[in-house]
Amino acid sequence: MYFENREQAGQVLAAELFEKYRYEDCTVVALSDGGVIVGEQIAESLHCLLTMLLVEEIEVPGEGVSFGGVSQNGNFTSNGMFSAGEVDEYNSEYHGYLEEQKRQAFQRMNRLLGDGGFIDNDMLRDRVIILVADGLDRATVLDVAVDFLKPIRIKRLIVATPVSTVQVVDELHVLADELHVLDVKENFLGIDHYYSNNDVPSHEDTIAKINQIVLNWR
Repeated sequence: MYFENREQAGQVLAAELFEKYRYEDCTVVALSDGGVIVGEQIAESLHCLLTMLLVEEIEVPGEGVSFGGVSQNGNFTSNGMFSAGEVDEYNSEYHGYLEEQKRQAFQRMNRLLGDGGFIDNDMLRDRVIILVADGLDRATVLDVAVDFLKPIRIKRLIVATPVSTVQVVDELHVLADELHVLDVKENFLGIDHYYSNNDVPSHEDTIAKINQIVLNWR
């Protein structure tokens, strides 16, 4: 399945969610810049808050494999596909490098966030949470998001994305209460491949937009 742009994909997802969730207290939490565009369509349809969880992935040096991700509160979550033994092995071999990458990632996120950018519990508590991405080729960002939500009492966790890999969907069946995935790919060719138009605002502009939305909500 291919989409004209992220707005169109978001509208299709919004239509799927509308009947069941239009009268529920929901919060849409985007997981990427492109996810904000998709999530806007859902939030507008459900008349609910749109915010964003900043996540930076840390890769194992030289392997192109995600070791895990840092969320905007500074917590690190390791890749859920690794065993405890693999995590320990990487930590032992690359400890100094990985710790420095975590520190730098947290500093970058702090520089971007304004007064409204941090998600607080009031935005999420006792609500249906809809995690939104514009595509999911690996589950690291979802592992981080689920870890971020653990201390917060929520009604239900939904993941919505236009396109995903088979492997991520398999993991989502464990992580989420409900999935809305428009297309599942065996051979995933990269998120941008599935959109004819890939115009996405800069990361800084996206953060500024979310900051303003959150400040207005508060």
